[in-house]
Amino acid sequence: MSIQCEVKSVESLACNTYRILLKPQQSVDFKAGQYLLAVMGEKDKRPFSIASSPCRGQELELHIGAADHNPFAIEVVEAMRQAMENGTLFDVEAPMGDAWLREDSTKPLLLIAGGTGFSYVRSLLDNCLSRGMTQPIFVYWGGRDACQLYAHDELVELAAKHANLTYVPVVETAPEGWQGKLGNVLEAVSEDFVSLSAYDIYICGRFEMAGAARELFTAEKGADRERMFADAYAFI
Repeated sequence: MSIQCEVKSVESLACNTYRILLKPQQSVDFKAGQYLLAVMGEKDKRPFSIASSPCRGQELELHIGAADHNPFAIEVVEAMRQAMENGTLFDVEAPMGDAWLREDSTKPLLLIAGGTGFSYVRSLLDNCLSRGMTQPIFVYWGGRDACQLYAHDELVELAAKHANLTYVPVVETAPEGWQGKLGNVLEAVSEDFVSLSAYDIYICGRFEMAGAARELFTAEKGADRERMFADAYAFI
């Protein structure tokens, strides 16, 4: 569905990551974990996870990693900033994707994010906590360094408030005094779990990460292929 949005704000978070708030001009019926397409042209539509969850009203939040070497993303940030400054509307198409939260499941949840793939996980997590879900929820967030984990403090606070939530940050390069794990996020998961057969697993990151997770977890940890969800699986 094509939707015109007012760009409410474009805010720099950290490490070339931007938080963008959009106000749709019509109601958007989406599920936690779905994404939208930013319409840059008739044949140029770029996907970004919706970081907000449906329980937060109609405002759509995006987290876009837009380093200078990534024109795919930085061009969208600049186009949205221009729309905000000019007071014009920005077109998106939503909702998209099948890796949405299966709310009828009572299985424990494993949410895995790489970089700004956290925007997808954030939508799922916010929905789960706001609905009072009581099953165990594990969030593993991986990045090159601590700067990429731009919502680290928020997740630490959430884990302190919710006994069923465990947050595990994983970086490749750690600062002095780092309290999380060091290395690859999939390896960290593999080290911490003897079996994943009982889990619903949601993943967002590079396509190759999602593919590697499916092969690793099904082959070595007993994960149920049908209970692993990622938008990447529609393409690989």
